[in-house]
Amino acid sequence: MQPFPHVEDTAAARPGRLCAAWQAAHKPAAGVSRRMQLVAYAVPLAVLPSSIWRLPTVFDDGIGLGEKAYIVLLSILSEALAFTAIGLIAGWGEVFPRWMPFLQGRSVPTKATVIPAAIGATILTLITVLSLVTQVMGTTIRGDDLPANSPSEVGGWETAWFYVCYAPLILWGPLLAVLTVAYWKRRAPQNVHARA
Repeated sequence: MQPFPHVEDTAAARPGRLCAAWQAAHKPAAGVSRRMQLVAYAVPLAVLPSSIWRLPTVFDDGIGLGEKAYIVLLSILSEALAFTAIGLIAGWGEVFPRWMPFLQGRSVPTKATVIPAAIGATILTLITVLSLVTQVMGTTIRGDDLPANSPSEVGGWETAWFYVCYAPLILWGPLLAVLTVAYWKRRAPQNVHARA
C-alpha cells in the first residue's frame, strides 16, 4: 500500500516554509547597514541569558504553580519583545506582512513604530540602570534591604552567575535606542523620496 502523495508533500513543504519564514523575518530592508543588522541581532542575544537564568527556578519545589507560569511567561515575553527590535531593520518593519488581515502590503507608519520603540528604549534604560544601582547598593528599588536569599546576596558562584546573566540586559535599552534612531532616519520622508 502506497502512502497518500499529498501527505508526503505537506510534510516535505513544512521545513521549507519554516526556513522561508525565518529568512523573511530576518531579511534586512533596503538601506540597512551591516552594523545596524548586528545591533538588531544583539538585542535578543542580550536578553537571552537572563531569560535562561530564570528557567531553572521553575523546577524549585518551594514556589507555586502560578509563580512557575509567571517565570516561564516572563522569559518568553522578554524574548518576544526583544525580537521586535529586528523589525526595525527588517522588511516587515516597513511593510505589513501578508499574514496580517486588512493591513497586508501596506506601509507601516513611521511614527507608529518610532514612538513606541523610543518609549520602550527609554523605559528599559531607566529600569536596567536603576536595577543595577540598587543591586550595587544592596537595596530593592523601593529602598528596602535585599533579602538574604537574593541571588546577588547569596555569594560565590551563584552571585557571579547571576551578574553574568543579567549584566547584558543593560544593553537592551541603548541598543533599541540606536536602532530606533537609525530606523527614523532611514524612514524619514526626505529619505523615502530620495530612495524612490
